[in-house]
Amino acid sequence: MFTDTRAYSGIAVRDLAAARQFYGEVLGLRTSEDHGNLWLHLAGGRDTFVYEQPTATPASYTVLNFEVDDVGAAVGELTARGVRFQRYDGIEQDEHGVVRGQGPDIAWFTDPSGNVLSVIAADA
Repeated sequence: MFTDTRAYSGIAVRDLAAARQFYGEVLGLRTSEDHGNLWLHLAGGRDTFVYEQPTATPASYTVLNFEVDDVGAAVGELTARGVRFQRYDGIEQDEHGVVRGQGPDIAWFTDPSGNVLSVIAADA
């Protein structure tokens, strides 16, 4: 039924202006607005819809994974831009919050609404 139907993901955020600044300026993604909502234009034509919902509960699971060649370098650059990386009990992470040697290198962080994002090794 939906074989040839265009589909896209959506992320609820509490503050669209904060999301626009974070995704566009901090992460450096191409963005656009449509009818008061935000679109993230991701590589490979995988656009993601971002809409404001002031009472939204942040996703506690990873909603976007950004594939990078060097997770450590990406963590360093994002840290310099003010991004703080998550720490999880029971998961061994290095001093920068990167999980290594348990599958692809990965580190998690959140957007201003608390939705979980990651940088993950591209060879995943």
